[in-house]
Amino acid sequence: MAILALDHVVPFDMAAPMTVFDWTRLPDGRRPYRVRLCAESPEVRSDGGFGLRVEWGLQALADADTIIVPGCSEEAGPPSAAVLAALRRAAEAGTRIASVCVGAFVLAEAGLLDGLGATTHWVAADALARRFPRVDVRPDVLYVDNGQILTSAGAAAAMDMCLHMIRRDLGSAVAAHSARMSVMPLEREGGQAQFIVHEFPPVPRGSTLEPLLEWIEDHLADDITLAALAARTGMSERTFGRRFREQTGTTPLQWLLRARVRRAQYLLENSDHPVERIARQAGFGSPTAFRERFRRVVGTTPQAYRAAFHGKTDTVPAARS
Repeated sequence: MAILALDHVVPFDMAAPMTVFDWTRLPDGRRPYRVRLCAESPEVRSDGGFGLRVEWGLQALADADTIIVPGCSEEAGPPSAAVLAALRRAAEAGTRIASVCVGAFVLAEAGLLDGLGATTHWVAADALARRFPRVDVRPDVLYVDNGQILTSAGAAAAMDMCLHMIRRDLGSAVAAHSARMSVMPLEREGGQAQFIVHEFPPVPRGSTLEPLLEWIEDHLADDITLAALAARTGMSERTFGRRFREQTGTTPLQWLLRARVRRAQYLLENSDHPVERIARQAGFGSPTAFRERFRRVVGTTPQAYRAAFHGKTDTVPAARS
């Protein structure tokens, strides 16, 4: 297995797969993976402010059965022609290739993601879709497995992808042991959608809708109808809907639903209120409607979201073997 360290590599993106695969053991204690760090040149700058001395060159890619491409910072610039050519040759030879976080941009630059589903960190998903329109970007998942080509979201999601690869290679028992060594579940509920900050497109200052949007934020628990919103602006419903889309890029209903989900996320993170009360406070008609909408937007249940993001300061007990 080769991990390709490009200039300005993100340390965590590089270290996460190195650690997960290095800790993997077969039932008899043997290491099933031999992990090599390789680079185009022996000296590599990291995004963490330190340098790396790398023993293996690009030739290691030709000898590997799996290649992992970590992400790099924006300072890195585009990958070199030599790197892209080495990745293409490896893909043509049938080598499994996976990316971590924005490492997906390198695979896309090499043409390895054309016509395939792929993911990256949610912050960079729109940029990946714009730059590489032939890639089916899926911003709400932790990883995408196309068989030979895999992509993962942020560095933590790379661990999910690596455990998936280990299970695919060696079975669930070995993967479960690797998960325990990494102190993480073998599978996490929900995808990347639960980590996305659902912000709205900025409304220009002085917009005719600015006072209305502020009013909506203050009255999310109320029964708000399209007719009532149009009446507050003095427009017909048809004119109001057209103006709203022009200034916000979405419909009044979609804006309202996103605002309610965002309010519910805040309450789940910062209160101990039961889900039924949060459904009312966020303006959903029933707990069932709330759960369905929340899962559709966030990718997980309100209870699971609270378990992951509630801001409690309780001491976490040490993991046991």
